[in-house]
Amino acid sequence: MIEPNNRFQDQNLRLTDFQQEVWVSCISCGKKAIASANYETKTARLFCVHCGYNKEKTTTSTVLGNQGNLIIAAHIYFDAELWLQMSFKETVFFAYNDEHLVYLKRYITATLREHKDRTHFTLLEKLPRFYHEAKNREALLKIINKLKKK
Repeated sequence: MIEPNNRFQDQNLRLTDFQQEVWVSCISCGKKAIASANYETKTARLFCVHCGYNKEKTTTSTVLGNQGNLIIAAHIYFDAELWLQMSFKETVFFAYNDEHLVYLKRYITATLREHKDRTHFTLLEKLPRFYHEAKNREALLKIINKLKKK
């Protein structure tokens, strides 16, 4: 049930604020695993508590002879599928982790959405239109609840 005048104040978070720890499907057993990236040590790790799968990679990459620290979402280093994703209409609703899912839920549930100091780079500004439309609210909340139970 959605409360009237449920207020959301945009924190101007970006998708990159959630990308260092990403819940994924284990590439060995298919259960929930965690891909994490530490950009300071230039390492990424995929670990599954279910089967014990454990792999580490470097986050450095060489492009056109130049080496640098590739700062991307942790699951991309392993080509791992997101754990928190579900089809919605002709697209996919996804979240990187529980913190990201809760942030999206707070936004979607809100009947009053306050934005300040927008930069055109925030997570909410980059979301597809269907996230913002009130007509999709109930369906998206059902998806979020299913993903939380997964």
